[in-house]
Amino acid sequence: MPQLSLIQYLRIIWARKWLVLAVFVSVATVGIVTVLNLPKQYTANAMMVVEVRQDPILGALAAPFNMATELEILRSEVVAARVVRMLGMLDDAQVIEDWRKNTDERIPLDRYLAGFVQRSMSVEPVRGSNVLNVGFSHSSPAVAAAAANALAQAAIDVSVEMRVGPARQSATWFEDQSRVLRNELEAAQARLSRFQQEKGIVVTDERLDQETARLNALTAELATAQAERLEALSRQRNIGDTSPDVLQSAGVNQIRSQLNQAETRLSEISRNLGVNHPQRIQLEAQIQELRQQLDAEMRRVSSGTTVISRASAQKVEALRGMIEAQKRQLLEMRSARDQIAVLMRDVETAQRAYEAVSQRSSQLNLESQASQSILRILSPAVEPLEFTSRKVKIGVLGSLVGGLGLGLLLALGLEIWDRRVRGVEDVDGIEGIPLIATLGTATAGSGRRPNLPRPHAPGSPPALQLPGARG
Repeated sequence: MPQLSLIQYLRIIWARKWLVLAVFVSVATVGIVTVLNLPKQYTANAMMVVEVRQDPILGALAAPFNMATELEILRSEVVAARVVRMLGMLDDAQVIEDWRKNTDERIPLDRYLAGFVQRSMSVEPVRGSNVLNVGFSHSSPAVAAAAANALAQAAIDVSVEMRVGPARQSATWFEDQSRVLRNELEAAQARLSRFQQEKGIVVTDERLDQETARLNALTAELATAQAERLEALSRQRNIGDTSPDVLQSAGVNQIRSQLNQAETRLSEISRNLGVNHPQRIQLEAQIQELRQQLDAEMRRVSSGTTVISRASAQKVEALRGMIEAQKRQLLEMRSARDQIAVLMRDVETAQRAYEAVSQRSSQLNLESQASQSILRILSPAVEPLEFTSRKVKIGVLGSLVGGLGLGLLLALGLEIWDRRVRGVEDVDGIEGIPLIATLGTATAGSGRRPNLPRPHAPGSPPALQLPGARG
């Protein structure tokens, strides 16, 4: 079908005006009568306010406010189901009978009634404020008011339950975890205490520094003892008249001095006295005794050097043993410190985990005990005195618009089914059919100019313009 112009649509509607009018009147009449015969609907409204002040129990830990969330909660099936229970609709015999008749028990009763409540209620925010207008429509004004108040109270209860319910479940889980972590903390502390008792020490950095300083002191003392040992060995190898100990011995030097004096005196008297002179014999005996004393003193001094060498060797070995023992003790202390550090980290980790879970558990316990809702009833609903006329107006307007639209559609449908030529435009849209002339009712005195012949397609006869014809 070619595209129609506005004038063609108007011609079609005017040609079938009686059909359009008949359909319009019939549909509008039926619709208006039906709407007027519908039962009257009463709408009761309750005003609620959403408080955005800080929670007195949770403070900054409370969840942030969101108006869109509160609106969706009020419109949810959970709130509608609570309204059904609060109004006792589940025990109403008439309601149960209607449910069975309409659903054949294929839908649960509570969901069926919750859907009815959702269709009958309205929740709208008041522009520029935190006030909500909660409405409920019903054929009975008393039921409408009761349902609106029940809806407001159900919204408050659900709001509290949505905060308290998850908090209680989470609080139970966190309490169990808190007990587990407390046991782990106690076990870690017990392992640390038991290790310290077994080692009998409390390793600290200060104690470790002290033991390190002691090791350094023993090492320095060993170096000194080893030097003394080398010196003693050197003296021991040089035992004799040229031994440093012998040369530095006061007893040896005194005896030598006496021996030199005696030999000098013997040399002096040997010039005057004979070999058998008693004085000479006495002096020689004295010299012999001094030499024996000198030999004995030298042996004594030399034996002292050997003793010193042996003592220095023993001192070196003792110092080496002490250093090895100190090294072992230092290594053990370092190992114990590392183990204690690991155990202390375990205790600190368990302590932090326990404190974090305990803090979260305390927060959830506060949330689970909070019975305050951010929703408050500002003004309860009362029984409306006048029924709501908005649906009547909408029904009448819909009947008029629907009747007119159906008549127009029916007229256009019939035109498509049985196409008629109602003007020049209808012929121009048909291919292969030339327009010869147009006939009309114009007169010579009408002042209209006669139509000129239309240009014709190649190979087709020219269009004739008859006298009195119009375009």
